[in-house]
Amino acid sequence: MLRVTPVSTRRSGHNGASLPPRTGGGDDGRGRNGGDSMPDFIPDYIPDYGERLRQARMGLAVAMTPILMLFISFTAVYLIRRGFLSLNLSGMAYIQTWAPVRLPWMLLLANTAVLLVSSITIDLARRGITRETALAPVQSIPGVSLGDERHFPWLALTTVLGFVFLAGQLFVWSKLSAGGFHLAGGTSVSFIYILTAMHGLHLAGGVLALMCANVAAIQHRPVETRRIVVDVTSWYWHCMTGLWVYILVLFSLAAQ
Repeated sequence: MLRVTPVSTRRSGHNGASLPPRTGGGDDGRGRNGGDSMPDFIPDYIPDYGERLRQARMGLAVAMTPILMLFISFTAVYLIRRGFLSLNLSGMAYIQTWAPVRLPWMLLLANTAVLLVSSITIDLARRGITRETALAPVQSIPGVSLGDERHFPWLALTTVLGFVFLAGQLFVWSKLSAGGFHLAGGTSVSFIYILTAMHGLHLAGGVLALMCANVAAIQHRPVETRRIVVDVTSWYWHCMTGLWVYILVLFSLAAQ
C-alpha cells in the first residue's frame, strides 16, 4: 500500500532542532515573500532619484531663462545699433556708421562642427548613464551578472571637444585682431567680441560641469547621482549649441 507522507512546514536548525515557520515582516503577518511584498534581494529603501532628476531639470529651465533673456537683449541692441544713423554736422546729412566686419567664416564653421559633434557625444553619454542606472538594480541581485561591459568614454570626449571649441574661439579672436578688427575698433566689431565672449563664458561653465562628472565617474560615485549631473549638463550643452547656431545666423544676416 502506497503511503503518502505529508511534508512538514517546520524548518530544521543546524542540530536537527525544529525552527518556527517564517512569519512577520509586516502587520498582516505575510512576511517579505508573502502577497505583494518585495523579494528578499531588494533593499527596504529605494531613493526616489526620479524626483531628484525632475527637480534638477526644473532648476536648469529656471537658470536658462535669464541667460536667454540676456542674449535676446544683446540681439535687440545689436540690430538697433546696426540700423542707427548719425548726423554729419559738416554736410548736415544722416550717415550710417556701421562698419562691415570680415569674419573668418571657415574657422567659425569649423568651431560649429566641433560643437555639433560634441552635442552628439554628450547625448550618447547621457543615454549610456541612463542605461547603466536602469541596470543597477539587476546587477545587485545575487548570482546575476551582466558580464564585463565596456563603455566608450563619451563624456571625456565631450570635455575634450569643449576645450577644442573654446581654443578655436580664441583663434577666431586672434584672426580678427590680426585683420585690424579690435575690441575697441567700433560698435560692429565690439558686439561680435561681446556675443562670442558671453557664449564662451557660459560654455566654459558646461565644461566645468563635465569635468566634475568625469571626476565623479573616476571616484565611482553612485550611478544615480552621476546620472543627474550628466543629464542636466547634456541639456545645458544642447542649449549652448543651439544658442551658438543662433549667434552664427545672426552674424551672417547682420554682421556685414
